Amino acid sequence: MSRENEKPTAMQVTLATLDLETIEMNLFRGNSPQVGWQRVFGGQVIGQALMAAQRTVAADRFAHSLHAYFMLPGDPSVPILYQVDRLRDGSSFNTRRVLAIQHGKAIFALTASFQIDEPGFEHQSEMPKVPAPEELMDEQQIKERFIANAPEAVRRYWERKRAIEIRPVSIEDYFSRSRPSQRQDIWVRLTGPVPDDRLYQNAVLAYLSDMTLLDAALHVHGTSVFDPRLQVASLDHAMWFHHPCKLDDWLLYSQDSPSASGARGFTRGSLFTRDGVLIASVAQEGLIRKKAND
Repeated sequence: MSRENEKPTAMQVTLATLDLETIEMNLFRGNSPQVGWQRVFGGQVIGQALMAAQRTVAADRFAHSLHAYFMLPGDPSVPILYQVDRLRDGSSFNTRRVLAIQHGKAIFALTASFQIDEPGFEHQSEMPKVPAPEELMDEQQIKERFIANAPEAVRRYWERKRAIEIRPVSIEDYFSRSRPSQRQDIWVRLTGPVPDDRLYQNAVLAYLSDMTLLDAALHVHGTSVFDPRLQVASLDHAMWFHHPCKLDDWLLYSQDSPSASGARGFTRGSLFTRDGVLIASVAQEGLIRKKAND
């Protein structure tokens, strides 16, 4: 078969999804992969909005934080327009606000701050001591052991080709929820190469930061996002970038959920390289509402 007819990999599709089309100054268009989802994956909108903001900042400025709100579910069948407002251009910091629009309505809003690279004080939290990813089941082993008798929604999720491979440290607890806990540790790895470009690296990191995070709030209660009795959705998302990373190896996503109340769950995450460098911190609140009985 010729290379022209080769089907793109999941990682290539993700990178193409993050590579926005420039329509006009401060206006960009993004598309969604047609994989049968009913709504756009939240991480995709975060990554695309960050890419739009990055495209309006000088090449020596890099994102150090973002804060975002999800307002409406995204429609994967139509493009998303990203409108960037250049709030501030300072001598060392820049601030951008991005509005994502579909069907004439705002579905998502993000504010991001950018900074030149500077030296300064350094400290970080210690990486949890967990088994290495090579000591854990790979996705094929997980499918063979846990997926055959799982609910259909779980099977569809694990059988779909994804750009991110995940290996939960406590795989039995991750699936059975038999021992509820306020924390979970998950190794994540990209299934293909990422350009040696911090714009793409940060956008991909933002994309994957939305994966599995609300699970930590649900795990406490012995349930998951696949429970048909629940309505689950991300409400807001915040992220801080501490160190650049080439994303060419496993990352440990260490998560915990300090609180749930008012049909909302609050979660935090820390992303570490294999050798223990904290590259990013994440916080998110999500809707975890029990559906009314029919």
